[in-house]
Amino acid sequence: MDHFVKLVTSRDFLIAVLAAVAVAAVVFTLGAQFLVRSDMKERIKRVALEREKLRAEEMARLRGQQEGRGSVRREDVSRDYMKRIVERFSLQKAFADDNTVEALARAGYRGQGHLTTYLFMRFATPLVLLLVAGAYFLFLLPGQRPLYLNAVYAVGIALVGAYLPTLMLRNRTQKRQQSVRRAWPDCLDLMLLCVESGMSVEHAFKRVAKEVGQQSAALAEELTLTTAELAFLEDRARAFENLGKRTGLDGVKSVMTALIQADRYGTSVGQALRVMAEEGREQRMMEAEKKAASLPPKLTVPLILFFLPVLFIVIISPALIKVFSIGVHF
Repeated sequence: MDHFVKLVTSRDFLIAVLAAVAVAAVVFTLGAQFLVRSDMKERIKRVALEREKLRAEEMARLRGQQEGRGSVRREDVSRDYMKRIVERFSLQKAFADDNTVEALARAGYRGQGHLTTYLFMRFATPLVLLLVAGAYFLFLLPGQRPLYLNAVYAVGIALVGAYLPTLMLRNRTQKRQQSVRRAWPDCLDLMLLCVESGMSVEHAFKRVAKEVGQQSAALAEELTLTTAELAFLEDRARAFENLGKRTGLDGVKSVMTALIQADRYGTSVGQALRVMAEEGREQRMMEAEKKAASLPPKLTVPLILFFLPVLFIVIISPALIKVFSIGVHF
């Protein structure tokens, strides 16, 4: 027993034990680094495989949509005369500018076919209204007006019709932006949940597009298109920028800018989405408070015109009835 105690307490034994512990720590540290690296490689490999799988799914879905658009293609063939008229009269130079394609995209119209239809409508609508108004004023409602006055009326209606396609496009854009604006805060919350649960940005966009479709079909369409662009485009920032341009909303553009910065500098996407989601909820609350504050001035005129006269009639009518009944009795 004394020999064992001397051995344990000896200087050489303690040095050997400490050297063994140091060597074991070094080996464990280096081995742990290799294990972490291999795990990181496996995770990167899985992410790449998931991205390729998502890209294959998007390509299959787009092929299926193209195969199911036979009627749309036949309709495009039937509209060849629009394309010929647009090219013959150079309507794209006359009516289109750099912002026309973006304006059509904000209204949900994409592709060369919609651009051709828009240019043709801007050219044909005033001519058709001019002919219809001229025939109406000259033959159906001639009256005693001189001929030049009927021609002036017809030309005025044609000038108003020249802005009709633009007004319809602006109305469609406003309705679409209103739909996207209402559903965007909920979309941010869902996207934040998906990202914090471990999903990638592509899968988050795809999942949120399915969930938000019942609330806003326009936003679901834009998110689906962004998912396809994230799978096809080499530059992810371009896909985010395209989403902001297609919607034309400052809230969406700010979120896309935050995602671009997070992707470029390697910061946390979840943290960026959390901040933007809080700002979106605050902005929606401010809009609700603004609408609530604007109700009293809006209700003043209907209150004076419709409510107060009825109130006076209800209050004064019994007294008038009593006075007239007493007068008739006498």
